[in-house]
Amino acid sequence: MAIKELQNQTNANIQEKANLIWEIATHLSGFYKPHEYGKVILPMTVLKRFDDALAVTKQKVIETCDRLNKLGYEGEVRDGALCRASGYTFYNTSKFDFARLLADPDNLSANFEDYIKGYSDNVKDILANFKFDDEVKNMVKANVLYVVLQEFNSKKADMSPDKITSADMGYIFEELIRKFSESYNEEAGAHFTSRDIIYLMAELLVFPEKDRIKEKGCYKTAYDMTMGTSQMLGCLTERIKEINSEADLTCFGQEFNPETYAIAKADMMIKGGNADGMKFGDTLSEDAYSGFRFDYIISNPPFGIDWKREKEAVEKEYRLGYDGRFGPGLPQISDGQLLFMLNGVKKLKEDSGRMAIIQNGSSLFTGDAGSGSSEIRRYLIEQDLVDAIIQLPTDLFYNTGISTYVWVISKNKPAQRLGKVQLIDAAKCFVKRRKNIGNKRVDLDDRCINLIIQAYGEFKDKQYNDGALTVESKVFDNNFFGYTKVTVETAQTDDNGIIYKKGKPQPVKGKTDTEIVPLQQDVEQYFAKNVLPYNPLAYMDRTKDKIGYEVPFTRLFYKFVPPRSSDEIFAEFKALTQEEQKLMKDILGE
Repeated sequence: MAIKELQNQTNANIQEKANLIWEIATHLSGFYKPHEYGKVILPMTVLKRFDDALAVTKQKVIETCDRLNKLGYEGEVRDGALCRASGYTFYNTSKFDFARLLADPDNLSANFEDYIKGYSDNVKDILANFKFDDEVKNMVKANVLYVVLQEFNSKKADMSPDKITSADMGYIFEELIRKFSESYNEEAGAHFTSRDIIYLMAELLVFPEKDRIKEKGCYKTAYDMTMGTSQMLGCLTERIKEINSEADLTCFGQEFNPETYAIAKADMMIKGGNADGMKFGDTLSEDAYSGFRFDYIISNPPFGIDWKREKEAVEKEYRLGYDGRFGPGLPQISDGQLLFMLNGVKKLKEDSGRMAIIQNGSSLFTGDAGSGSSEIRRYLIEQDLVDAIIQLPTDLFYNTGISTYVWVISKNKPAQRLGKVQLIDAAKCFVKRRKNIGNKRVDLDDRCINLIIQAYGEFKDKQYNDGALTVESKVFDNNFFGYTKVTVETAQTDDNGIIYKKGKPQPVKGKTDTEIVPLQQDVEQYFAKNVLPYNPLAYMDRTKDKIGYEVPFTRLFYKFVPPRSSDEIFAEFKALTQEEQKLMKDILGE
């Protein structure tokens, strides 16, 4: 299905349900502040989704539970039998559901506690990450539990899977998180990435093997190291299933925000996916997937967030060298993006892994030669891991208007791409939104994504146009991005000429300089041509050479626009002067 059709399909359900749930939150006013609504509404939304999903098999689960209790079954055997009865990887053995809870308002608190205890352990884990027990006590204290349950149990709030698809439910969760984040003035985009960006990333990941998947299907694994509500994994699954409905993608993810982790796990349980693959914890310091390797990695790590909290654990792993995740180097403490990049590289399958990861501009150029950031870029490029880097339009994300880039990392480059890096400037490939959402003012529609994918697939130095949409592709040798930073000194002299000590010229203090010499150029020839003619006493101290790597994206796609001629400027000035004189006459008269 086309992206535009998918978006149209979901819009009605998203807005209707999200607005309804937001209205329910107003009943919490007074006891809860607006930025605290999410503590109640998000877990209640999850519970209502589960409650509606289990409604069809509710009686069967209760009967199965009674039979198992009589037979004395416990543990995995009991758990498996109840899951089979429910038709999901979770269940609820309580006799209560939302409707029955409302039928006995005098005993609501005790009955609701029984209802929660009836859930399987995986649901209890979700509620624990929401700290829902505390909120139930608060709702009882504020006398709002009944009205919240009543509102959620209305006909309009039906969230059963046959009414609301998993894809739609993911959108609803996203919309709710955005609303609650905005009410708290948080960075809403820290929790999720808009679908149009994810669809592009998914296309980039599957492009080389799309035909093979269509013909033969696949059994693949995917991982998101900062999964948020797991929508990136969901979109990638949608795309692969769209290519071949029999294709199989098993998803894994890790998330540090307890509420979004809870939503991700809940969403995966509803889909019948790999809910056990949703792990809670800090990816940089508490790696839940040590030793794992994946076919696909898709991720949007946080921009410009320091790694001070993880510093001890990260540095300990860095000392393991390439046996750990951070062997190539450590970036500046103020920005951990490149640490996530290295984590992803470590977890790609050696002969087939591909990663699409979003970074801001700092990953392209921050850090001098020899610094941790430069060494990470050096490793990525010299190991021939960087397949392509795509500059996205500004104003594409909910929480930032800055320039962003999708890096495509591959451990299985085809022959024509070996030793090369493709840069794609898609900054002017967007459609404007009718209504802004936060900082998101533009979208990538089908035409935009198709144009970018065409440029990626053809792998040429070429400009692509589709009406007003423009994409430009340039292909470079890997070593184009490397340089040698050479230390240049000026020799001291006296009446006898250059002063030497132990056979070495002595430098003039305070006149040390450096030269940046591209790796594609010979250092001695560069020095003779660009330095000596202007300073005959200059010499290089090659013991201090440092290799650096950067990707000067903006400079490589810069288009010179010649200034207007002086005659044109003067003519415009003369015309404006004459217009001013006429206006003054009209106002003041002769």
